[in-house]
Amino acid sequence: MSLNIEAAFKDLLNCLQALKMYGPTHPMFTKSLDSAYVALEDILSIRSEMVIGIIGEELAFEKEILFDSGNFLRPSILYLKERNIERLGFFAGLSKEELGVFINFIARPKEEFKGDLQELLMLAGVEHIKIGKLKVDAKNERTASSPNQFSLYDSSVDRISQSLSGVLNSEKIDHLALKFSLNNILENLSTQRNELLKLATLKRYDIQTYTHMLNVAIFSMYFASRLTFDKADVLNIGVAAMFHDIGKLSISRKILQKPGKLTDQEFGKVKSHTILGAEIMLKYVDTLGILPVVVSFEHHLKYDSSGYPRLLNLRKQHIASSIVSICDVYDALSQRRSYKQDYSPDLVYNIMNMNEGGAFDPQLLDKFFKFIGLWPVGSIVALSDGSIALVKDENESDIRRPKVEVVSPLEKRRRIDLIEDNSLSIERFLNPWKEGKEFLHLA
Repeated sequence: MSLNIEAAFKDLLNCLQALKMYGPTHPMFTKSLDSAYVALEDILSIRSEMVIGIIGEELAFEKEILFDSGNFLRPSILYLKERNIERLGFFAGLSKEELGVFINFIARPKEEFKGDLQELLMLAGVEHIKIGKLKVDAKNERTASSPNQFSLYDSSVDRISQSLSGVLNSEKIDHLALKFSLNNILENLSTQRNELLKLATLKRYDIQTYTHMLNVAIFSMYFASRLTFDKADVLNIGVAAMFHDIGKLSISRKILQKPGKLTDQEFGKVKSHTILGAEIMLKYVDTLGILPVVVSFEHHLKYDSSGYPRLLNLRKQHIASSIVSICDVYDALSQRRSYKQDYSPDLVYNIMNMNEGGAFDPQLLDKFFKFIGLWPVGSIVALSDGSIALVKDENESDIRRPKVEVVSPLEKRRRIDLIEDNSLSIERFLNPWKEGKEFLHLA
């Protein structure tokens, strides 16, 4: 089906080019219009709609990002984006006359693309084609050009909360807007990695419901990209990570937030979230793919299959499940919960390494901490000379000795690579909401 979608989209753009080159009455345009209409008609005869999105500089259809087409059609993609068109939807009932009006509409100069494009298109008599931007929300619109990482993070939390609520209510997911959000994060991870990872570190202390989901998605995408997965796979892992705990939203909050020890019955309900999550995500296989189902089901299975759900036929976790599992536990241990205190980064490291080979793939776990560092970016730490510093970057050759910036006392303020300066070491972590609070604004 994706090949048919690509072909139809290319026919549409060829039709646009023919109009611009020859005009609306030329036989070449008429021939191109006929070809484009037949391609669309074939698709709409077996499905009610065809929605194409532009994510970054790539084309997307349902769960697939058409990277090869994106490279080939880059000028055309730019042409559409300049006219504020990031989504093209074609619906059953489309006539060739409507398609001709639409092609003439998008052939206009970009200066004319102002206001409500869909309303303008409908006024032109087109009812079976919908166009516009990938509307995430007002915040997300601003983040496309804003360097403010807090805005990007918070708007992404909003997108996640909307998507998860929609899934729980069995609503249709706006998968293009969802991937737009994750692609925005992915692009920022490549250009402003430290700033975004720092936010994920600091936001562990945030009380918002969906920060854990976003943190796991951020860490999973960063981890997968460092493992040299291609962009399409990184985005798919990000989507799966975002929905990994969807089943928990069907479980009583009294159980999930219980401060004391859970009864066997209560723990059984908690463990059921993996199956519940997989069942929920099965409804969205057509748009999100099978990976969210797999990860929802497997993320507590453990590397040695000793976790849950218990399987009659033992099998290894899918690598995406292994990645999400590591990132899930890492963020959960670091977060303050109703039933536990947040743990310092060195304690998180020690706890997770105690479980390598059991809960976690040893090789993956080792690589994760090499990429993330023992002391994550943004951590507030006390050094051996009594000064206070912020962790600025990791050192893969020695994760215990990152690059830091001394912020107190002021007369000692400077950047230090702890590998190069053997006279100093990190003594302890300062909780950013307790003893490290006065330095939080500097992070």
